[in-house]
Amino acid sequence: MNEVVISGVGLWKPDHSISNEELVESYNAWAASYNAENQRAIDAGEISPKPLSSAEFIEKASGIKSRYVYKKEGVLDIARMRPKIVRRGDDELSHQAEMALHAAKLAMASAGKTADDIDMVIVSCAYTERSYPAIAIEVQGALGIQGTGFDMLVACSAATFALQRAHDAIAAGSSKAVLVINPELTSPQINYRDRDSHFIFGDVSTAMILEPDSTATAPNQFKILGTKSQTVFSNNIRSNFGYVSRAEDVDPFMDENLFHQNGRSVFKEVCPMAAAHLQDQIEKVGLGTSDIRRWWLHQANLNMNQLIIRRVLGRDASQDESPTVLDRFANTASAGSIIAFCQNHEDLVIGDKGVICSFGAGYSIGSLVLEKCS
Repeated sequence: MNEVVISGVGLWKPDHSISNEELVESYNAWAASYNAENQRAIDAGEISPKPLSSAEFIEKASGIKSRYVYKKEGVLDIARMRPKIVRRGDDELSHQAEMALHAAKLAMASAGKTADDIDMVIVSCAYTERSYPAIAIEVQGALGIQGTGFDMLVACSAATFALQRAHDAIAAGSSKAVLVINPELTSPQINYRDRDSHFIFGDVSTAMILEPDSTATAPNQFKILGTKSQTVFSNNIRSNFGYVSRAEDVDPFMDENLFHQNGRSVFKEVCPMAAAHLQDQIEKVGLGTSDIRRWWLHQANLNMNQLIIRRVLGRDASQDESPTVLDRFANTASAGSIIAFCQNHEDLVIGDKGVICSFGAGYSIGSLVLEKCS
């Protein structure tokens, strides 16, 4: 069995961002307009008025202050409230492949790898913009990589699940190096007219290179000590949009088909599951919580992360121990824990250990225990 290391990382963020204040101003203007147009039905008790929001409410509920978006135009327009993305032709590079390439090239440069060194590409994310051909194969072709590529959709755990798949392929000797990319284009699936979810997600793209330690030459390398994944079915986080909507004679873009969740149930159920998963994973590789120098957790909600790490450690963790990036990026689905790693790993010294962990819809939880080895 080959020893497997993460030898390169890449983080690309869009040029556009939206602050809580901008988002709230747009949402409140729409809500006020809706309530005025439907005042009679509201007074008759036939429908409920749309509640107003505030930047303070968003930050208190989630810890989020702003988010990056692939395209800002249209999002804040109360007559549209969705990003305006120009459709590309079949012979043009897709939007998501473009995002993926930005992060992939950064990761390859970080690892000191060329296309000839890689033989597998995995695009793992919450959504892909089409069913087929796979975005991964499109990226593979654009980079000139010979081998295989495929997409993985495991919601917010897609990145860690893909990293486990990459680890297993290299450990078994069936791949010489794997490029894992997480181009999270979430903004088209957001219901910007829903006060409780319109602020949650942001767009970003991350990437990692995994390879045997015998071929790695990068200055920052992390040996993978163990991987773990689990799934438990739950309906509490859903996105129902899909091609079957065309046959159901319903509006494919109705609220029920966009992202929605039962946030209270998710918080109550996922936090103990994630804490137990982390404790089991650490014990599985023969370590204790005191041996872990850094926790790169899924960046969905600050309150969730604080509760989970408190359950694991028996105390609160510092920003240095468990870095938070969601204040600037929001929930970037599977990319969140990878962003935390990208921005908070070079300061560790040889022998330091850390855990990447993600959790989300499914429910799904994935983690990797790492040790800095170079």
